[in-house]
Amino acid sequence: MKTFFFNLIFLFFFQAIFGQVISKNIESKILREYRNIKIYLPSSYKKDSTKIYPLAIILDAEDLFNVYVANSKLFAKKQEAPQQIIVGISQLGSRIKDCSFNISNSLPSASARDFIDFINLELLQYLNDNYRLSPFKTLVGKSLTANFINYFLLGNNLNFNAFININPSYAPNMQTFLSSKIPDIKMPIYYYLSSGSYNSNKKQKNILATNNLLNASKNSFIHHKMTYFKDVNYTASLGLSIPDALAFIFKMYGPISKKEYNTEISKMDPPDAISYLEKKYVEIEYYFGTNIAIRQKDIIRIEPIIINKSNGDYLGEFGKMILRLYPNSPLGYYYIGRYYETSNQFKKALKFYKLGYSKMDLADPNLDGYYENISRVMQKRKN
Repeated sequence: MKTFFFNLIFLFFFQAIFGQVISKNIESKILREYRNIKIYLPSSYKKDSTKIYPLAIILDAEDLFNVYVANSKLFAKKQEAPQQIIVGISQLGSRIKDCSFNISNSLPSASARDFIDFINLELLQYLNDNYRLSPFKTLVGKSLTANFINYFLLGNNLNFNAFININPSYAPNMQTFLSSKIPDIKMPIYYYLSSGSYNSNKKQKNILATNNLLNASKNSFIHHKMTYFKDVNYTASLGLSIPDALAFIFKMYGPISKKEYNTEISKMDPPDAISYLEKKYVEIEYYFGTNIAIRQKDIIRIEPIIINKSNGDYLGEFGKMILRLYPNSPLGYYYIGRYYETSNQFKKALKFYKLGYSKMDLADPNLDGYYENISRVMQKRKN
């Protein structure tokens, strides 16, 4: 009895911290059978009934589901990707039937067309009806199933935003199909593909040709990345491809990187830099359903532009924006104080520096450094 209660407590603790995996058998009228799926729900799912989550559907779930879940949790913990609802479709004994194509024309076989309809019409409907999903959806496959996920991109209704093609075994005419489809895509698409020396020369050549096709595309809606792995085997490439793909697909979600700052932001004027920051978080909420406040590290990242350009004229507006986001942080008061200091309004500067100082914890190692602002302005007032 003690063992039972210990296991029950451990299971509750594990699910609360790490999320929950549910196994379900879904009846499919299209396939005329039940299909087993695994559903991973993040630990926050039951805590906030209003929060919505991006969806990832994993084919070849026997190999890829656990790897994707583990990486998804790590990326979310590091705030480099949103928490996701992850669904793995069991394909034991049905993989070839589910994802095969006709050699003569590269089109899905009859059974594969049914599997496409099962995902588009039944599985997505079931998930939408029973779980809180954001608009952003990802498909993941490897080898044969990586080729298969491209048929969702080629279809008339684009239900998915991101496609993770791990070592895809492309159908002979897939590049021709993609070439015809690319000009018609009018929504942001993220397309990841991987390969390596472990693949046959023919397979490597086909993957490279697809990458070249995407490189030549002038459609700004399509974002793509290819990674070629050296000195690893096929199995290792599965574990390497998924975090590489997550970093690429959810790059917009993560904090502003040094590279992003240098290439996108550093030459902006203060109003444009502030707009860039606000737009970034509006897009995060729109695409991923995650309403997060602007990170303080992103605020600090664009600080040099606000301070050093336009004579610091935008420090006040910058500080007010931060106060709206973080009313209990000294940061907003600091920027407003600095704004008044640069315009020689020392009385107002002192007021805001003191307000910011009052928000600081006495144990904060920056406490003395912050007080130097007060001392400096008091000295200026005397002079």
